Amino acid sequence: MNHVRAKDEHPVVRDLAQFDRNSGSLVERLLFNHRLAVVTLCLLITAVLGFQATKLNLGASFEKMIPARHPYIANYLAHKADLAGLGNVVRIAVENTQGTIYDAEYLEALRKINDEAFLLPGVDRPFMKSLWTPAVRWIGVTEDGLDGGPVIADSYDGSPEAMRNLRANVERSGEIGSLVASDARSSIVLLPLMERDDATGKRIDYHQLGSQLEQLRAKHEHGNIRIHITGFAKIVGDLISGLQQVLLFFALAVAICTAVLFWYTRCWRSTFLVVCCSVVAVVWLLGVLPTIGFELDPYSILVPFLVFAIGMSHGAQKMNGIMQDIGRGTHRLIAARYTFRRLILAGLTALLADAVGFAVLLIIDIRVIQELAITASIGMAALIFTNLVLLPVLLSYTGVSARAAQRSLKAELGGEAAGERKAGFWSLLDRFTQRKWAGVTLAVAAALGVAGFAASLHLKIGDLDPGAAELRQDSRYNRDNAFMTGSYAASSDIFVAMVKTAPGECSNYANLVKADALEWELQQLPGVESTNSLAAVAKKMSVGMNEGSLLWYEIPRSQSMINPIVSRAPREVLNQSCDLLSVYVYLKDHKADTLTAVVNTVESFARRNDSQDVKILQAAGNSGIEAATNIVVKKANTQMLLLVYAAVVMLAFITFRSWRGVVCAVVPLMLTSVLCEALMVGLGIGVKVATLPVIALGVGIGVDYALYMLTVMLSFLRKGASLSQAYYQALLFTGRVVVLTGVTLGLAVATWSFSPIKFQADMGILLAFMFLWNMVGALLLLPALSYFLFPEARQALAAQEDGRQEAAPSQDRQSQQAGFAGTVN
Repeated sequence: MNHVRAKDEHPVVRDLAQFDRNSGSLVERLLFNHRLAVVTLCLLITAVLGFQATKLNLGASFEKMIPARHPYIANYLAHKADLAGLGNVVRIAVENTQGTIYDAEYLEALRKINDEAFLLPGVDRPFMKSLWTPAVRWIGVTEDGLDGGPVIADSYDGSPEAMRNLRANVERSGEIGSLVASDARSSIVLLPLMERDDATGKRIDYHQLGSQLEQLRAKHEHGNIRIHITGFAKIVGDLISGLQQVLLFFALAVAICTAVLFWYTRCWRSTFLVVCCSVVAVVWLLGVLPTIGFELDPYSILVPFLVFAIGMSHGAQKMNGIMQDIGRGTHRLIAARYTFRRLILAGLTALLADAVGFAVLLIIDIRVIQELAITASIGMAALIFTNLVLLPVLLSYTGVSARAAQRSLKAELGGEAAGERKAGFWSLLDRFTQRKWAGVTLAVAAALGVAGFAASLHLKIGDLDPGAAELRQDSRYNRDNAFMTGSYAASSDIFVAMVKTAPGECSNYANLVKADALEWELQQLPGVESTNSLAAVAKKMSVGMNEGSLLWYEIPRSQSMINPIVSRAPREVLNQSCDLLSVYVYLKDHKADTLTAVVNTVESFARRNDSQDVKILQAAGNSGIEAATNIVVKKANTQMLLLVYAAVVMLAFITFRSWRGVVCAVVPLMLTSVLCEALMVGLGIGVKVATLPVIALGVGIGVDYALYMLTVMLSFLRKGASLSQAYYQALLFTGRVVVLTGVTLGLAVATWSFSPIKFQADMGILLAFMFLWNMVGALLLLPALSYFLFPEARQALAAQEDGRQEAAPSQDRQSQQAGFAGTVN
């Protein structure tokens, strides 16, 4: 191979006495001339933060999951006191599998469940509802006028007569389809939750609450009684309870990474140090979190493994460089310093790009994502020290085994045989520096990009499946949710629009007509099961006050007829000051299309009917909150990608000082992003709180491969090497580790696809795809783009083929690898 001599080569130095300790940058001298101090400091930090990590809690908060500053959420929070029971709610459906609710044994079981649920921590007891609570009342028309009372009267004794009265009261209560199933085989205990427990003042422990709900289920679910539980608290409780399985998959991924790295190196000491330094970064992260008052929640539990995975990727590069230098005979301390010089800029840029990928998530006005961004950024800061500094320093003490060094050198020198002949796999990859292969590669990439972009246009925001998207469809929770949806016309997916009026004016005929018109438009939507409002209550009571004649099923025009209706209406349809009407919309599901249709319908109605005195506001209810979340996520998705790409471009330009190098690094990432969105469409994965971070992380993490490859390539290109020579040197020096880490990390996270926690499985699939495709981009697209963007490299290749370059002595090639840092730094 032709030799292009570096202007600042580093020779092979076997004796420390021959090495100038004051060479290199100020940072290098500060670190490696005081190695013991660096190691001691890291040990102390690890001990302190390791102790702090024992204080880390795993929890969740409903308020952290909502975009608090979105107008919909602001409207909800402003009227939260008037909308009790519409935010964080647990529903317990108690089913009689052998009969109906009109059974003394069933009602006694329901009473016990009601009483025990009443005492659960965090329950907003005044707004709790079930057949046994006095707030659930019936209203009827008698010969003496309107009458009413609790559904289960104080005189109830379980007798046949009491049961007949109960049946009549339930039918007159208006709760059929809402609190009582349409087939009368089950009823609901509804538990609104507060963010903090009044008794302790502490935030609800969802893990504890979830366990207590399961204990309640286990205690009372026997014989003909079956219990179904849904709600945000139950979802989070199930996620936290599944943490043990999540950690099992993490442990499996760590084991795979360790085993493959050892297979590559055949050196326990270097493998151990790479894994150890990545684990130390995780320990630092877990220790910092409780120190600054943070905790891990089910959505950020994946961050520690991502930190570990990124650490393994960078650590393998450092270990590989040191191993090659030691294989050429360089002393282990000098080899560590040479590797530090070569890769510090690329490694620092890559980790900063990773940090930026996390940091841009701060623009999303959802606190759980913002805390995830801060958590991951802390992890990146830890990696900058543990993997860029601590690992080379530790390897300068231990070195690598002689066997590993010889294997590395043999693999490097075996890359060539008989002059220009290259090893099989590397020879195949080297073809992508040729015009024909480069052109075909770019054409295929362009076709994939166009097809992927067309598919990505169908990407949905939000959940695409009914039930809890975080859990498998066959999970106990989603089976319970399917029961709720199938048994109740008033489903657990509730969207609430609010009609804001002047004080005391909510019951005016004109305002009730507007609420009724809004209900009618919403009822036409295929995703709407039913609706309810004061207008609907007024119609029903108008019929009751007119001998049950359906001819009177209309809002009374006379205010004197409306007023008695308002005084007996359920408190959830209007507030005490009568300046807010609540229009309940019970949905079949909370899929993205369903929520979008409801939001658009309400917005359109508001534009046509809002006046100075009456405003139609959105939105409350769990589906209203989710609709606001989807809007925030949709907006943030575009902003996030623009910001992360802008930051990666800037960092890459600072590193390479070449716009062509930036294009080579960024184009493969853009293709991966487009194909990832197309994959999400194919797999039925929507953009939501759990998956949004992965899209940003794929860009930051993926740039690692290109940065390491380009660092070597540009170094040789600037020395006058041909593109084929530069790319081949990059493959020999760092390409093997790119393949190793890309495949290893891809396989490791692919195991998550078997997790019972669906959002972990989704993240595993997407991350595996990104790891592998970013690796493919660095190996194939990068040389293909370089062929067209670096014409001087083509000229060097042509000169080489014409025999116009001087042949290089084969022995110089060994020092050439050690010396390219001069033009990088």
